[in-house]
Amino acid sequence: EAFLEKCPHLKIVFDHFHIIKNFNEKVVAPVRIAEQKRLMEAGDTEAAESLKHTKYILTSKRTTLQRKDQEAREGRIISKGSTLFKEEQRVRKEGYEAKYDALLEENKLLFTIDLIKEKLDNAYKLTDPVKMGTAIADIVWDCMHTGNEHFEWFGRLLMNHHDGIITYAVYHISTGKMEGINNKIKTIRRQGYG
Repeated sequence: EAFLEKCPHLKIVFDHFHIIKNFNEKVVAPVRIAEQKRLMEAGDTEAAESLKHTKYILTSKRTTLQRKDQEAREGRIISKGSTLFKEEQRVRKEGYEAKYDALLEENKLLFTIDLIKEKLDNAYKLTDPVKMGTAIADIVWDCMHTGNEHFEWFGRLLMNHHDGIITYAVYHISTGKMEGINNKIKTIRRQGYG
């Protein structure tokens, strides 16, 4: 607001990184937990168990899951192990994409998560603000018609920040790299504490 007060010609840009971060933290995570709880209450413990430890899979792009499966087939080592701490070497496991497909097939809301992720990704590739605005409006419509409070919250977020989101079509700037570096620094600091 201070910048806009002094420089009203500035355009606010809400980059892909922060929109996806909000989607992952405020939609994917709570929907997964709510679905797991609903399945437990319905007595479908097998389906509820299948949702355990799936946050990473649900927040990842399909291309990332395919890359990890490829790394597993190549025998990529993810931890060298340590004789000092009695830890064994760990190799990447396969089955990310298959697990993802199974989750989407079993649950309508999880399928909607995948649909929204794909549409958001495609919208942020557009360079025409009008087309991007139409794509975002389509995502808002999908979110509002799920009947799920978390999706509806995300739909309202997109509506409230519509101008700043579609400005990205003109100015492709992002703080994603900086945020990623900050997260790496935090991780290293946390590991340093032991």
